[in-house]
Amino acid sequence: MNAYALKTLEYEKVKEDLKQYAITAKAKQKFDQLQPSINQAAIEAWMLETTEARRIVDITMSIPLASLEGLDGIATKIGKGMILAPDELVAVKDLLLIVKRLKKFMLSMETVAPTVTSYASSMHELTELADEIDRCITNGVVDDRATPELSRIRKKIAITTDRIKQKLNSILSSSRYAGIIQEALVSQRNGRYVIPVKREYKNSLAGNVLDISSSGATLFIEPAAIARLQEELNLLKLEEENEVIRILSGLTEMVAASSQEISINMEAMVHYDFVFAKAKYSKALNCGPVTINTRNIIRIKGGRHPLLGSKAVPLDFQIGEDYRALVITGPNTGGKTVALKTVGLLTLMVQSGLPVPVDAGSEFALFADILADIGDGQSIEQSLSTFSGHVQNIATIIECADAHSLVLMDELGAGTEPGEGMGFAIAVLEEVFNKQATIVATTHFSEIKEFARKSEGFINGCMEFDLNSLKPLYRLRIGQPGESNAFLIALRLGIDRRIIERAHEITYREKKEYLYDDSIQGQPLLNKEIVEDHVHLVQQKQELMVNTLQREKLRRAENQRSDFKQGDCVFISSLNRIGIVYEPENSRGEVVVMVMKKKIKVNKKRLSLYIEAKDLYPEDYDLDIVFESKENRKKRKLMSKRHVEGLVIETGVEN
Repeated sequence: MNAYALKTLEYEKVKEDLKQYAITAKAKQKFDQLQPSINQAAIEAWMLETTEARRIVDITMSIPLASLEGLDGIATKIGKGMILAPDELVAVKDLLLIVKRLKKFMLSMETVAPTVTSYASSMHELTELADEIDRCITNGVVDDRATPELSRIRKKIAITTDRIKQKLNSILSSSRYAGIIQEALVSQRNGRYVIPVKREYKNSLAGNVLDISSSGATLFIEPAAIARLQEELNLLKLEEENEVIRILSGLTEMVAASSQEISINMEAMVHYDFVFAKAKYSKALNCGPVTINTRNIIRIKGGRHPLLGSKAVPLDFQIGEDYRALVITGPNTGGKTVALKTVGLLTLMVQSGLPVPVDAGSEFALFADILADIGDGQSIEQSLSTFSGHVQNIATIIECADAHSLVLMDELGAGTEPGEGMGFAIAVLEEVFNKQATIVATTHFSEIKEFARKSEGFINGCMEFDLNSLKPLYRLRIGQPGESNAFLIALRLGIDRRIIERAHEITYREKKEYLYDDSIQGQPLLNKEIVEDHVHLVQQKQELMVNTLQREKLRRAENQRSDFKQGDCVFISSLNRIGIVYEPENSRGEVVVMVMKKKIKVNKKRLSLYIEAKDLYPEDYDLDIVFESKENRKKRKLMSKRHVEGLVIETGVEN
């Protein structure tokens, strides 16, 4: 199978789920390496294994299997002439004990699963080897009873160690050494017994200094009185080590002599783990038995997408007898793509000998390849647009499609202008069909439904939709094209029927009256939160506008005054502008106001106070900065110092 289809149909995710049921690392590796096959005999053999193993699992989930932990490197060590460690020998013994239990278990299940249980007959209990390892090794170490010589050596080691401790305790308890000993404690340095002595009393205790404390205040001395015993103990430990190596070497030779039988046991255990992982997966997903054929016929009863779990809606599907091309239509999120992926993924699983979640009576065809175009096909790395990505996949499909191919195409013709997309989709369907491929395609184009209705070998299908609940049912109905429910759905959601009728006229170039019906016309399905927020915001704005107008009216009424002072900011109603008072009211009721750098006379009746000068400028502020130009201020400064002939300051006021 091509890698793109395996990835698109999420085949690897199924294998990851299966691995969770395996115990051994090698069984997990077998799932990693698993690929679909076209060998019918092999697939049927795998299915038989799984079916029989499922019968056992239905009786009991407690199958005696070994994890094989610690056994991976044993064959390598034996091949290199290395001696096995006690824990490795224990792992061999544990394997043999589980083999014994497994053979007994399989014997009891012989009538339920004759093929699967027969594998146990090839396994070897190797009772003598298991008993010898059990006798020689206890709690991960070589036991005293492994050989009489080891028992003798260890007894002498115990006696010598006891004599050393007695002598050391006599030194520690002696009043003669009470002042020189740092602490009444016996410890070891490099396997030799020592006493902590104060540094200044180094020469007060005969013996060898073997270590010194980090502070330098304490010396760790091996007393001369135990030196001979310590040497004797060291020799005994060397003898013990040699005897242990001799015992382990003998056990390793026994394992090496049975290495082929142990290898067979391990292979059989891995295979059992692999088979029972599939059986446990089958039980977890309630998988049913299937048959396979080479006639390109698929018949799925109650099929469920294995990655959706309890959320999966059962799929009934068939193709390959009266028709070999199915065009599925239906609303978005109605389950078209899931149906497409379910057919493809279940086919991949069956051709891999894996159990599939279907009801009894399901049948699958063996395809040499599955060619798929599912998803938008966008690739940032390749700078492909949505339509370009589809075209690349479809070009590959057209090149490879033949009588041995299952072709899955999702939203065929999508991603471009509708008219051209529809034409492109029909042309592709014709070409792939003419190449004898089995086709399952989904589309939104109504013209393709008509094409499928009229074309021999094609059939329409649709994903059902409940107009009452406005929810997709995720059920595939073959033999009937999906109807465009968009207008009825919109009507039921409360869109005014006048809008629906206009939409129908634009779409189909014909008038149609959508009669009002309580069972169809619904209340507007609005986002109440947004509507409520909108109403609230509009109310706030209206209140703000009213308050602003009222405040402005009050402000102007309050500011109708005649005693305008220099620097006051005033509103000039006749000009609809704001200005600054330059000169207060004169005898004719006129006020000089500076507006846009010009000084004009305005009747006080046309003025209202906007902001008082005291609120605009700091105390003692030089208003000349506001009223005079920079040039005039310079001239005034010069004239304040001396008379300048011909210097004129213009302060014109316009009427």
